[in-house]
Amino acid sequence: MRVSQLFAPTLRETPAEAEVISHQLMLRAGFIRKAAGGIYSYLPLAWRVLKKIETIVREEMDAKGGQELSMPIIQPAEMWQETGRWSVYGDEMFRLKDRHNRNFCLGPTHEEMITTIVRGDVRSYRQLPLMLYQIQNKYRDEIRPRFGLMRGREFIMKDLYSFDRDEAGLDESYNKMYDAYTRIFTRCGLTFRAVEADSGAIGGSGSHEFMVIADSGEAAIVYCGDCEYAANVEKAELHPITPDTEEALSLSEKETPGMKSIANVCQYLGINPEKTIKTLAYQTDTGSLVLALVRGDHEVNEIKLLNKVGCLQLNMASEEAIATLIGSQAGYIGPVGLADLKNVTIVADATVMKMHNAVCGANKPDLHYVNVNPDRDFKPAIIADIRLIQASDPCPRCGAPVKTARGIEAGQVFKLFTKYSTSLQATFIDDDGKEKPMVMGCYGVGVSRTMAAAIEQNYDQNGIIWPVPIAPYHAVVVPVSIKDQAQMALAEKIYQELNANGVEAVIDDRNERPGVKFKDADLIGYPLKVTVGPKAVNENLIEVKVRRTGETMYFGPDEYLAGIQNLLAKL
Repeated sequence: MRVSQLFAPTLRETPAEAEVISHQLMLRAGFIRKAAGGIYSYLPLAWRVLKKIETIVREEMDAKGGQELSMPIIQPAEMWQETGRWSVYGDEMFRLKDRHNRNFCLGPTHEEMITTIVRGDVRSYRQLPLMLYQIQNKYRDEIRPRFGLMRGREFIMKDLYSFDRDEAGLDESYNKMYDAYTRIFTRCGLTFRAVEADSGAIGGSGSHEFMVIADSGEAAIVYCGDCEYAANVEKAELHPITPDTEEALSLSEKETPGMKSIANVCQYLGINPEKTIKTLAYQTDTGSLVLALVRGDHEVNEIKLLNKVGCLQLNMASEEAIATLIGSQAGYIGPVGLADLKNVTIVADATVMKMHNAVCGANKPDLHYVNVNPDRDFKPAIIADIRLIQASDPCPRCGAPVKTARGIEAGQVFKLFTKYSTSLQATFIDDDGKEKPMVMGCYGVGVSRTMAAAIEQNYDQNGIIWPVPIAPYHAVVVPVSIKDQAQMALAEKIYQELNANGVEAVIDDRNERPGVKFKDADLIGYPLKVTVGPKAVNENLIEVKVRRTGETMYFGPDEYLAGIQNLLAKL
């Protein structure tokens, strides 16, 4: 490809709308253009990257026995109604009607569709296990599409679904996909971690997220340096903290005028936050209240809380709801005396139940209880791990202090078990003659998100630094002066020989100053830059610069091809 013909409209200035590095650089380097909020066109350079990622994904899916198919983007409401998700999926689902007034949606995911296909044609255990996948656009009407391709309303995803006879078969399929995902992100040249995760709206109870490590990542993860444990903070397990034993003192009220925050209460009473109980009030989708109790220096993990309560949605309760249902106000809420209230559920973190002589709100303005002993003074409806893990908390596996990092979720694997096969009646006849539901798994890779994540992990002040396996091109050949016939002839020869020998190269044949060409090369992120100037013509020294390291080396006319191939193999 000649750069004079390449449609890669680079920008010198960073568009104001671009918030994160990948968004900024993909716009500036001519990879994408915005059509609407969260909806982008992929220009030729981006499309080459995406196709390379897709090729890696296909090869690894096929190697594990996956079979590719293509399912409709437009899905009828009936199958979603069978699983109950039509009414509960939420506003993220794009819904539409056809001319006959029938309900459809643009597929945000394809569990219902694939299960419906399989139930119609798979009847015997002899047809299992089965793994089917597609690479296709998905549609989710994000309330705040942002960060370019990180959180868009239209995106490219690979989704594979496994169907097995039993949980042992599911374990085998899950392990195959876990291994395949490890190979995919390794082959893409990314630094990543597989972390335990919550299954979210997809369902099921076993899941891992594949997180590309990047400071700009939306997700917080924790990992242990002494063992293999790693988890999304929403999923991370925590054992209760047991303090030293104390003699239980008498419960009493203490005036705390205007002291609504943990910090203010601690300063006023001269105590540490770990001696306080923080009570946060949430309102469910049915209007009832959930009171979440954590130690004063801890935070509530709202995903864990939602899963323990079993409702569809939790929001911070309004002052009106707090006053109506428990007769209190924010800042003075506490669990003592509320156990018998209707429409109020108290959920205590397990660490809270280990505390002695603690302080909590007394459900009256300007008053707190002191010497609260949970096992004596209140009875929660649920006792569970509901707190958010923090750096230096003990690893739930080995006890060593955990560390934190930021990550971008590029893939996730789920064990669905029979969630969809039961509701959609996808059954088979086993070898004992009995009809049983298929045991399912779901496995997704965000193809377009992986491209963005690669940039978030690989860039500098000059632009993108592509990992070689997914770079749009491996090298750019830059003649310093297109008016110099000797330079152009040599540059053309190098360009042709590189492509003929498996090195994907472009030649920058534009009538531009060398500085402009060099800046564009760095911005786009070609792994190698081959400069053909006076030194190449007069001294037979062809300059090759490595984008990632900035290292510059020189090769003779008979050496440059092998030299470039060796460099690419090592990068």
